Amino acid sequence: MAAATPVVELKQITKRFPGIVANDSISIKLQKGEIHALLGENGAGKSTLMNILFGLYQPDEGHIEINGTPTPIDSPNKAIELGIGMVHQHFKLVQPFTVTENIILGMEPAKGGIQIDYKTATEKVKKLSDQYGFHIDPNAKIEDISVGMQQRVEILKTLYRGANILIFDEPTAVLTPQEISELIEIMRRLVAEGKSIILITHKLKEIMSVSDTVTIIRRGKVIDTVTTSETTPFELAEKMVGRNVSFKVDKKPATPGEKVVEVNGVTVKTKEGVTLLDGMTFDVRRGEIVGVAGVDGNGQTQIIEALSGLRKIDSGSIKLNGKEIGSRTPREISESGLGHIPEDRHKHGLVLDFSVSENMVLESYYKQPYTKRGFLNFRAINDLAKRLVESFDVRTPSIQTKARSLSGGNQQKAIIAREINKNPDFLIAAQPTRGLDVGAIEFVQTQLIKQRDQGKAVLLVSFELDEILNVSDRIIVVYEGKVIGEVRPEETNDQELGLMMAGSRQGGTKE
Repeated sequence: MAAATPVVELKQITKRFPGIVANDSISIKLQKGEIHALLGENGAGKSTLMNILFGLYQPDEGHIEINGTPTPIDSPNKAIELGIGMVHQHFKLVQPFTVTENIILGMEPAKGGIQIDYKTATEKVKKLSDQYGFHIDPNAKIEDISVGMQQRVEILKTLYRGANILIFDEPTAVLTPQEISELIEIMRRLVAEGKSIILITHKLKEIMSVSDTVTIIRRGKVIDTVTTSETTPFELAEKMVGRNVSFKVDKKPATPGEKVVEVNGVTVKTKEGVTLLDGMTFDVRRGEIVGVAGVDGNGQTQIIEALSGLRKIDSGSIKLNGKEIGSRTPREISESGLGHIPEDRHKHGLVLDFSVSENMVLESYYKQPYTKRGFLNFRAINDLAKRLVESFDVRTPSIQTKARSLSGGNQQKAIIAREINKNPDFLIAAQPTRGLDVGAIEFVQTQLIKQRDQGKAVLLVSFELDEILNVSDRIIVVYEGKVIGEVRPEETNDQELGLMMAGSRQGGTKE
């Protein structure tokens, strides 16, 4: 029996950028009703390939076939016309607009040829939402809904436009474990309805649980295409990075010293008086990694902002090395011995239109040797950048490349390099491996443990329970702005942590 014609076939796609071949003669087939995963390291060329399929880039060589017919896709509008939708890693939503306004943007239904027919649009959005079990309120504002719900809006936007082929670019990078399970269910429902999905991800657990086929890309080339049920996470990881990868990070037991950070009864409220942190109390000692577990929106962002000086506290005390820092500026706190790997690398980690080199001195450009007689010393800045790029394996065509041109994982490595190079007493690592491949995750986690072993205090805030359990020496669970429990990784598991994160007072609870 002849094989079915693929709904999409990419044939010998090659794409070059200055100094780099992002895609090197890549061929991939997507069958109807299939979830086809694209697996590769940061910067392997996965997103570039999908941007070509969605019409954002044009290939230098090769072509695309849709249902067996060679079809040039010269713009996203053309892709949408062909039934291709893309859910981007960084959402493309207008925050003050409602769900319906975002979904119909650019193709607003008109009443009498003039007025926007919101009633019809809202009804259609509601119907689609119910059909796929999204449970979205069409009238809610984007700024008022969770990250997981925002992602559902992005998916709904593609379905509203008639997409049958959906591209998901790192869809779980910003989701909680529960939201990830819900997204996997949504993807299964979509393929059951006859949709076809290309899933770009680094997360082997998700690939194993939801995909039918996996294509592994390394440095712009296809290494292999395999049937998911006939492979293992270890085989996939080895093909992806070209070497054996350890899923368990090696570390000696911690030997905590004196307290470096003391957070005592910290309260933070909004301008409207809503309490975000409610008497938050914990400490971090020299030579230990304290993991913060909690569902997104339970105070993690506010405690990071309070510790780093980005948010003023309403009451309580924050001490770093015995000195009060609760009301000091971000620069003063940074100079007191704080390193900060922020949860949003684009907003707080990098200046995207600065070069890699300039980003390496964002917090130290005004100090010697990077400034001489009031002028920047570019030789010293470039020497530092070269050293850090090499030490931390930041893959970039040049240290003069703009930060926005780097893959997400290499942007993250650049931030980690800069923060660790400051030699801080206290390092906040907020979602440090979000969007990273297994090789890069192993590298980052090893760096955090190295900092701990050098006697630094490390606070790890992560939605990845495996990471919290794997890397932390002690875990605090936060719920509604309070620490509701403290456990040791070796004495708990992800089920117990999940219950505590949902507000159940179990585990080594602090009353």
